[in-house]
Amino acid sequence: MTEQNGQRERNIALRKYWRSNLAIVSFLLSIWFVVSYGFGILLVDQLDHIRIAGFKLGFWFAQQGAIYVFVVLIFIYVGFMNRLDKKYDVHEE
Repeated sequence: MTEQNGQRERNIALRKYWRSNLAIVSFLLSIWFVVSYGFGILLVDQLDHIRIAGFKLGFWFAQQGAIYVFVVLIFIYVGFMNRLDKKYDVHEE
């Protein structure tokens, strides 16, 4: 009986872990969507009035900015997941 309760609690904790993971992924992907699609396509005309190193900001986001943001989001994801892994005791040694 106690073993079943322990297993049940573990399953509940793993479901919470997975929900938290999906929330993090959804949040970070929405940021990437806004940067790549929003800034690179939808808002390109407004952003083109601003220049960075001689290039229009809308062009920069479409060509390089979205890639830089994606790489930064990978590192942010790693940080979030390391904390989440420790919280739910599923981290690697």
